[in-house]
Amino acid sequence: MSNPLPDPFADRPDWAPLPPRPVDIVPATGRIELRGRRVLVGLPGLGWRGDLRADERVVQGSRTYVPVIPEHEWYRAESEQVEVFAPLVPVERVWVETVGERRPSAGPPDSGIRLVSLDAPTRRPPTPVFEADSVTGRRLVHVTGAIEQRDLRAVTEAYSGADGDICVRVAPELEWYRWAWRGQAPTTMEVPVHLLWLE
Repeated sequence: MSNPLPDPFADRPDWAPLPPRPVDIVPATGRIELRGRRVLVGLPGLGWRGDLRADERVVQGSRTYVPVIPEHEWYRAESEQVEVFAPLVPVERVWVETVGERRPSAGPPDSGIRLVSLDAPTRRPPTPVFEADSVTGRRLVHVTGAIEQRDLRAVTEAYSGADGDICVRVAPELEWYRWAWRGQAPTTMEVPVHLLWLE
């Protein structure tokens, strides 16, 4: 039972969905508008922290800082028009998530350990949900043809839907976080797993 599931799209390139564009991670020191963007903060050689959003740069003296807010607080501030505390992080310690360009497939993923550089946050390629061990709470992209719907969170693990499809229920991120601060259950939609990718 430890064998991986077979690829349902093997030998069927005509109807296999294209993966979404990958998330690229670029330094915030560049000319990028930051307000509301997903960011990572950290230090090369030490590590990185995600699930954060940024506001516009602030200059104090000769230093440039980025106000950084935990993502759930950012959604609460935007939705309910309240002020939240945003620590100022030196701009050189902030990296911005951007949607990159589609790249040609690099072939099947390695089954071993993938080593990375500690000089910058690592870009993760989109992963089909049917290859993931667990998905509840994770960021997803719903791909239908050329349309990518982002800012979604998985609310369930994969299950057998009413029509026999293997599905996951997803919610918009705002509702996912509202569920935490208000206890208000999110509006969800059932999506077949072959249309979902981990971001």
